[in-house]
Order: sequence, then structure tokens, then C-alpha cells
Amino acid sequence: MAAGGLGDIGVTKGVGGSSVEVELAGVIAAPAPPAIGRAEIEARLERARILMGEAGADALLVGAGASLRYFTGVAWGATERLVAMLLPKTGRPTLVCPAFELGSLEASLAIDANIRLWQEDENPAALVGQALAMLGADTLAFDPALPFSVFNNLKAVSPSLEVIDGAPIIDGCRSVKSAAELALMRHAKALTLDIHARAARLLRPGITTGEVRRFIDAAHRAGGADGGSTFCAVQFGRATAYPHGLPGEQALAQGDLVLIDTGCQMRGYHSDITRTYVFGEPSAEHRRIWDIEHQAQAAAFDAVRPGAPCETIDLAARAVLERHGLGPGYALPGLPHRTGHGIGLQIHEAPYLVRGDKTPLRAGMCFSNEPMIVIEGQFGIRLEDHFHVGEAAGVWFTEPSPSIDAPFG
Repeated sequence: MAAGGLGDIGVTKGVGGSSVEVELAGVIAAPAPPAIGRAEIEARLERARILMGEAGADALLVGAGASLRYFTGVAWGATERLVAMLLPKTGRPTLVCPAFELGSLEASLAIDANIRLWQEDENPAALVGQALAMLGADTLAFDPALPFSVFNNLKAVSPSLEVIDGAPIIDGCRSVKSAAELALMRHAKALTLDIHARAARLLRPGITTGEVRRFIDAAHRAGGADGGSTFCAVQFGRATAYPHGLPGEQALAQGDLVLIDTGCQMRGYHSDITRTYVFGEPSAEHRRIWDIEHQAQAAAFDAVRPGAPCETIDLAARAVLERHGLGPGYALPGLPHRTGHGIGLQIHEAPYLVRGDKTPLRAGMCFSNEPMIVIEGQFGIRLEDHFHVGEAAGVWFTEPSPSIDAPFG
């Protein structure tokens, strides 16, 4: 028994009774799976070229961010300075980059590519236009994540250029994960789930949401994540009724619901897991809503089949809620947001488990499953785990929380 007596520990199994020091010391930095290799990145480019042909595009322009990393290995955040890849249907890709950033670009570039440099007083769109002219390209597939200013500047220098949406090409590649990508995501999610269990054990009356967030960030760092937590939401009591929380710190009290949503990256690939449980004794209403949430998450998972439209997963979760008098649709009490999102190099990426998204599920697609229930102004319960689509059904990355009384088993 921890100092302070049983009242400090609560009655939920695995919640309370430990300390930051003990739990942080127990984090193990297991070796991460290998980074994505050059051969796989080159195969991605060939897949993009096939999709470009189907779309009628002569070239694809991809801006800085997750998609540039996916196709080139270059982890480069988008800024006002254009860094982009121009991929032709045949031949070497071209990277457009500020001249003073050349060394940094070359240090992480994983493919053979031409590089076109621009100075601070030059228009980088002109370089893209010149490269397109040399290719004889009439139709350009444009990364929708690029800012409108790039499109506007490009049309100014290449007014006859036809520009089409590049999302079907980019998402068509990125949405289906390889075995190497799945391994990195599995590793990241396993670490985050272990840290969830550790965070639950260190809870005590009066601990603040900030203290818990700082522990989770330190634990992710100790576990070998890329730079600690990518995000961390810690909500106590009434704040759980707001899907992304309330501003300010909260202090934990006996009987409070605890909602923690956090994740990390491993070699760029994300985890994102939510657990909700009670510090102390759950009320009858806590139990009722937690059990409905558990059923809805299971129903969504059971609906996963290759070929099924994404929206059917959302509909399966909502059907459970409506049978219990919740909703309908986005009405409260009920589920105020989509059931899930794609995940990979971005924490939220296409496709989405939401009404209207008719994208057929394919083996290798990865999603969150989080049909949160909100009781307006009182509390909310979200259980979030992730799955990938297998050859015949869904496959969990992490096993769901088994019960409100033993949230970590």
C-alpha cells in the first residue's frame, strides 16, 4: 500500500499507488524496427507514376511535409519557402529548394534526384514552370497540402498549364501501408499503451493535468520516441465532456473520470491512443456509458472488411449508440465527431471513418477507432485504439481496454 492509505489509490485496478520516479525508471527503450529503406521509397515513386497515368497527369508536385518525406525520405516541415518534389511520368524527380538549404536537403535525401535551387529574391514557381516546360508537361497533379500561393504563382508563369488534384495519387500511395510501416506503427503504439498504464498508476489526489502531461512526455522520450510526445491531452472530471478538453489546469479528485489521449512518433510514424477510467469508484452512469462505448468500438471493428466503404464503420458504431437512446447522428448525448481517421506519417490522414467517405477499405489501411460518447456538461468517455485492415478483417495494433474496473487488464 502506498503512503497515504487506500483512499489515495482508488478502487480501479491499476490506477494509483505508484510514483513518477518508479514509473519513469521502468520505461524500456526497445530497439525500433528499421527505417523505411531506399528500395521501398523508390517503389512508392513507381506506384505514384502508375496512378499519375490513370489520372492523366504528366507530373506530380509534392510539397514539404509528410508526403515529401514519404516519397523522398526528406523530413521537412512546410514554411513560406518552397521545398517540393516534381515527379515526372518517366525520368528522375526534381527537388526545388532554397539555395542556402542545399546541404540540409542532401543530408536526408534518399533518392536520386535533380536539384534546382532558388535564391531569396527569386520566384521558385518559375523553376517549377521551367522544369515542366522541359518535360513537355501539360497536366500537373498538385499536392492539395501546398498553399494556394504556390498554385497562384505557378499559374502566373505557366498560364496554359492544366492543374488537377493530386490527392488521389498521393493518398492512393500513402493510405496502404507496407509491412515495414506497420511494424513502425505497432512499435510506437505499444510504447504509448505501456505509458498509458504507467500514467494511470502514478495518479493521486491533487495531481495536476500538467504533471501527468510532463510525465508522459518524459516517458515517451525515455522509450525512444522521436522527440517525446507528439501531443498529450489529459482531462479530469467535467473536462472530459469536451472532446479536446478545456483550457487551464485541473487537479484530480476522488471519483473523477480521467481521459488521457496521447501519442508519439517512431521514425515518423504515429501512435494515438485514448483511455478513460475512474480514479476511485465508478458511478452507475459511468459504468453504463463506458459499456456502451466499449460495445460501439467493438461493433466498428467487427464491421471492417476489405472492400467495405469507410463510412460503414462509422455507421456500425452509431447504430449501437442509437439502440441505447444516444444520438442520432451528431446529437448529444452521443458521438459528436467521426468514428476514426487514417494514420501513418500524419496523425490524421485520409481516408476517414465518417459518413460520406465511400473509399473502399483495402488491406494495409490503418485507422483509429474512437466513437466517443459525450454527456453534455457532465462527462465524456473515449476509448481509442487503432487497427489495420487485414486480408479478411480488421487487425488490432493494441487490444482495447477490457473494462472500466480494470482498464489495463
